Amino acid sequence: MTTATKASKRTTAAQPVQIRVDNPATGEVLTHVPNLTAAEVAEVAARARAAQPGWEQLGFEGRAAVLRRMQRWVVDHADEVARTICSETGKAYEDALLAEINYGAAAFGFWAKQAPSYLAETRVRSAQPLVAGKKLVQRYRPMGLVGVIGPWNYPLTNSFGDCIPALAAGNAVLLKPSELTPLTSLLLAEGLAASGLPDGVFNVVTGTGATGSALVDEVDMVMFTGSTATGRKVAAQAAQRLVPVSLELGGKDPMIVLADADLERAATHAAYYSMFNCGQTCISIERCYVEAPVYDEFVDLVTKKVTALRQGVPGGPGSVDVGSLTSPAQVDIVERHVRDAVAAGARALTGGQRPDREGLWFPPTVLVDVDHDMTIMREETFGPTLPVMKVADAEEAVRLANDSEYGLCGSVFGRDLERAEAVARRLEVGAVTVNDALVNYTALELPMGGAKPASGIGRRHGKEGITKYCRQQSVLVSRWHLRRDLHTYPYRASRTRVLARLLAVLNRGAKD
Repeated sequence: MTTATKASKRTTAAQPVQIRVDNPATGEVLTHVPNLTAAEVAEVAARARAAQPGWEQLGFEGRAAVLRRMQRWVVDHADEVARTICSETGKAYEDALLAEINYGAAAFGFWAKQAPSYLAETRVRSAQPLVAGKKLVQRYRPMGLVGVIGPWNYPLTNSFGDCIPALAAGNAVLLKPSELTPLTSLLLAEGLAASGLPDGVFNVVTGTGATGSALVDEVDMVMFTGSTATGRKVAAQAAQRLVPVSLELGGKDPMIVLADADLERAATHAAYYSMFNCGQTCISIERCYVEAPVYDEFVDLVTKKVTALRQGVPGGPGSVDVGSLTSPAQVDIVERHVRDAVAAGARALTGGQRPDREGLWFPPTVLVDVDHDMTIMREETFGPTLPVMKVADAEEAVRLANDSEYGLCGSVFGRDLERAEAVARRLEVGAVTVNDALVNYTALELPMGGAKPASGIGRRHGKEGITKYCRQQSVLVSRWHLRRDLHTYPYRASRTRVLARLLAVLNRGAKD
């Protein structure tokens, strides 16, 4: 197993040999990891390509056995993995347990079970007379070497997690985790080795953005999760080699609260899913639209719930509700969005000010009196903020919710389920929930991805979540046939007339 990552605010312009990994909640230096060069990435890629055929030849059952052993390893080492995640991300222990450990363990079992059915050969029937009596099959083959470039907000779920279906499909994998959070990936690589994964099949390549760029030049397919701006660069680089990409990018996910909503539930979900993981979730609630008749009551409920949140350095189960942010650059973005909103007339009912303390902190912040010209309503904030806007009715809410370059996820709350679902179906997002939020991501059978370019292309989960790591191959087998097919050389006028009449009969269509 090896190491690498993506562009870091903590590295200098000259590429260092080692990268420092900090605890963002305390500022403590945790360790240093290698910053791999392009030549080193190429060496790792060569070893992975050499190992891939043997892994593919194990078949679904052989690969599933390794994945299921890894599932058990994750459960047995849950506390160790959770504490590693907390140390390098600053998130609350429960955030690591629920959104990362739970996801990872479930994903290993899910892909071990579903890979054979999702990738099963399919017999195809055709009305084309030229292939009558022939066997037609659609099948999937692994890409070969898949490159995964992961984000810092979920080092297991959204970084390592993308490697699981790629491995289940028979690929070798290079994982380049964020340079801010490489330790989880390195620990899980140890787990895979202990679970019997053949050497060279899975490789962690740590480093900065240059390492990620080198990875793109070596692999047969790229799965990238991160910002829209970086996603565009990855796609452009991959396009130079015509290498397929799957991109999970930004979100500015709207929540709509209808006048008949259960306000207690709506306020609970707004507080939880806007502040979960300190707001650093691509499908978190980033903006909220509330119908005027219930706006004041909803704001009062949300404010009380957010005020009660305990924010601090995670110290184990139940120690805090909200941890720190993970990226120094992200704290600056959150602070700028809140400051600009307040300067433009918004009011912070909770939080609102960056504290003067060691670590990467911003308090849970509820904003009111916001409008759609404010940056905090239009750009991805990716922090512990909840701007709440009063709307006249559902029509205005839908119009404003769709007035965004992003289209990842959304939610609608209302007691009239038929109406709430009708509103939800009008949102221009890849996934939408009614009287709930974010938990759709835990259903691995349900595809997840963006509906607008700024939120990415491709899907996680469901059948497409594994077929994207494969090449499709169509197979035709001629089982019985004439000694010479009628349509082949030499051409004869008599045969051509017979074929023309036959084709006219078979393709006559319908009369007006």
